[in-house]
Amino acid sequence: MAKPTKPTDKPVVAGAGRAQRAQSAAADGGGDLPAGQHTSDADVAAFVAKMKSVGPLATGARGRLIFAMDATMSRAPTWDMALAHQAEMFAAVKAVGELDVQLVYFRGFGECRASKWVSDPDALARLMTTVSCQGGKTQIGKVLGHARAEASHGRVSSMVYVGDCVEEDIDLLCAKAGELKLVGIPVFAFQEGRDATASVAFKAIARITGGAHCSFDHGAAGQLRDLLTAVAVYAAGGRQALEALSDRSGGAGARRLLQSLPAPRSAPKGRN
Repeated sequence: MAKPTKPTDKPVVAGAGRAQRAQSAAADGGGDLPAGQHTSDADVAAFVAKMKSVGPLATGARGRLIFAMDATMSRAPTWDMALAHQAEMFAAVKAVGELDVQLVYFRGFGECRASKWVSDPDALARLMTTVSCQGGKTQIGKVLGHARAEASHGRVSSMVYVGDCVEEDIDLLCAKAGELKLVGIPVFAFQEGRDATASVAFKAIARITGGAHCSFDHGAAGQLRDLLTAVAVYAAGGRQALEALSDRSGGAGARRLLQSLPAPRSAPKGRN
């Protein structure tokens, strides 16, 4: 019987010897989905459907998305359900653009691993199903440091992180987030549950990097799947795909995501 492919090509190693410092200037108003605007299933479904209708974008390069998961024991009760939805999210990407994905996860006693870059959604789904939860503390700092290292080998479009708690120094996580801001990697932090400490940390990381934070409850796995799909499509097609939807009927989801992202820089005006 053939052994399943395991997403353990390389361990993620934390930086050693010195604290990393980075400026983390944040865009005003960025980070969260707008306060008081809870995403409905209808809004998200319309957003994803419209985004898939945009068609492939000729960007000249494949998008690269890091998909990171907390695989510690606290997520075990909903792991199988979340895993199924997370594996489904990349199926819609082919309709909009080309995307390579790298799976990163942590669990157990210091285990943090990254897969090879994968372009086939089915292959990624198989990789995900080989991961199971094990007890241990969060290693978000390692994940952020890994994303920064990957950017030195090629542009990373964005990073998705799915987790439920934070057991690390938030100031140090913000410093690492500042490094991702400097290399242009927005972090989309999807929080399972309502842990207050995790909310503070995830909001800060999203705000600093120019990404977005969104929490979801255990019964909202369908929304998680559709929101993750939207971010994956954003990584494949860029802001242009979102802007193409924002003025159309059913584009409420696109408008919300655009509102959570920093405004694009305008070209300087010439002198008269």
